[in-house]
Amino acid sequence: MTDKLAIPADEFRRIAGQAVDFLAAYYETLEERAVLVPTTSQEIRRKIDERLPPQGADFDELLRTFRDVICEYARHNAHPRFFGYVSSPGTAITAIGSMLAAALNINATCWRSAPTGTDVEHLTIDWLKQMLGYPAEAAGLLTSGGSMANFAALAAARSRKAPVNVVREGMAAAGRRMCLYVSEEGHFSIAKAAGMLGIGEANVRFVKTDDQLRMDADDLSRLIEADLAAGHLPFCVVASAGTTATGAFDPLGALADVARRHDLWLHVDAAYGGFAALAPSAWHLFERIAEADSVTLDPHKWLYLPVGCGCVLYKDPAAARAAFLHGAEYARVIGLERDEAFAFWDYGPELTRPFRALDLWLLIKYAGVERLSRAIEENIACAEYFQGLVNVSDDFEMLAPVGLSVFCFRYKPENFTGDLDLLNERVLVEVQHAGSTYLSNAKVRGRFALRGCVLNYRTTKSDMERVLEDVRKAAAVCI
Repeated sequence: MTDKLAIPADEFRRIAGQAVDFLAAYYETLEERAVLVPTTSQEIRRKIDERLPPQGADFDELLRTFRDVICEYARHNAHPRFFGYVSSPGTAITAIGSMLAAALNINATCWRSAPTGTDVEHLTIDWLKQMLGYPAEAAGLLTSGGSMANFAALAAARSRKAPVNVVREGMAAAGRRMCLYVSEEGHFSIAKAAGMLGIGEANVRFVKTDDQLRMDADDLSRLIEADLAAGHLPFCVVASAGTTATGAFDPLGALADVARRHDLWLHVDAAYGGFAALAPSAWHLFERIAEADSVTLDPHKWLYLPVGCGCVLYKDPAAARAAFLHGAEYARVIGLERDEAFAFWDYGPELTRPFRALDLWLLIKYAGVERLSRAIEENIACAEYFQGLVNVSDDFEMLAPVGLSVFCFRYKPENFTGDLDLLNERVLVEVQHAGSTYLSNAKVRGRFALRGCVLNYRTTKSDMERVLEDVRKAAAVCI
């Protein structure tokens, strides 16, 4: 067959088998790899640059390029000592799920376009609500990630709390500045969403934090009362259920009390920490999560899914419809009623949507909640174990208490009189280039921190011991 777009079944089995064999070997040898092989953009481009190819290439050649360049110089988030940022390692079962979803190429816009895709998404959203202890009558949808979920939630909050229909009339019609509140440690996507929604980044109030880096409810009350006195319109409090920098978990109950007292929408950004609800040691943090008007979750973080699967939950689905309901003749549903007339575009900003729910359904069904719970609990235990190692060392110190599975520390050799921030910056770069461990960075009360997040079911306590060894080796080069 000369048509390269159609592949005979036997050939498909052959090349798919080669890909699966490669991935199986990749998983088997993952711990032996460097987390990151130092390179440059120029070097990568030199290896892959070519003119637009007029003719197709054999899959064997493409797989070699994938193996020798794309995989070789990737940052391996699945490595047990990759602790940078909040990045999922993915799973083998969802790698298969992504292939299956791509084959069907379902466009999950509405039930008419994706009957099974829509119902599977509804089912998995129900499962997420059960994991979290969120009301059964709530609704939601899967998004590209936490930033889009936060955007959708704030759009619903804006529409519900504005004195006029700002979707139709615009923000100027509100007549007053609408103000929202998030802690100093909150995610930058909140301010970004405020800018995109016309609320304005200048109307985002950053609330002070306590000694655990959690939002201070008293300072929140003070800021709200100051805005009311100035004639502004407070409308939303954003609580963080696990901040990106330190894993701090805001006091949901105290913030819910403040929000209700002033009739504000309460949004919980649980993109990182939400699935800690599956860990018995962290369940108490979620006791009043059901009082939130909306919640952001990221299954592609602590539920180990591939990148591209966030989630927003709305306690009252009507608030989302007020923000997003729209239509056109070419999208009008004809001849369908009730569940079959459902459209995801009425609850979020996207029209075209991939079949994100398949990976989520497949993982939960294949692994079961008990295995997922044990993996998350072990991640928390590894971070706490690391904190214990630092506390008994002579050359390290914690800069913040472990929050969920995030640890922030720094190298502090005895009798060192130089700039510790600068030293630790150099150490971080050296650690990353060495390839055995990958850490990221944060600022904790103005001090530069080496930061890690345990988000990998492969990570063990021996890996946490290795972190300190690798940092000491890097420091020996830097001092």
